[in-house]
Amino acid sequence: MLKVFFLLSGVIALVVVIHYEFLYRFTVIMPRLNVRHRFRIVFGVLAALVAHAVEVWIFGLLYLYMHHSDHWGELVGNFSGTLFDAVYYSFTTYSTLGLGDIEPHGDIRYATGLESLVGLVLITWTASFLYLEMTRYWDRD
Repeated sequence: MLKVFFLLSGVIALVVVIHYEFLYRFTVIMPRLNVRHRFRIVFGVLAALVAHAVEVWIFGLLYLYMHHSDHWGELVGNFSGTLFDAVYYSFTTYSTLGLGDIEPHGDIRYATGLESLVGLVLITWTASFLYLEMTRYWDRD
């Protein structure tokens, strides 16, 4: 259980740092863009989607690793053991959609629960960030 804790803590720290860096870099670049503010917001949304996709892929790699390890559980159901299945499962977990066609068994369940929590927090962080960026320049255009 201690190994799972440290592995999940590392992955969560990694995706939070990645998300922070995407938002920070966008904040630095945004004032330099020579386009109307409404297009900067569109670029912000696209950058945020890229950040979320990168984070989902990281969790997908984690699921693939845990699934193919002998002692951390497995994903069962409509799961063939491929990277794309693991990323699909990660997308449904990160977004808290949870279709239920793939089920976690064993310690991998903890990763599923934590990814849902992390996804909720990071999606909310993105929404708050984009709202603040929109209201900052709302009346200027």
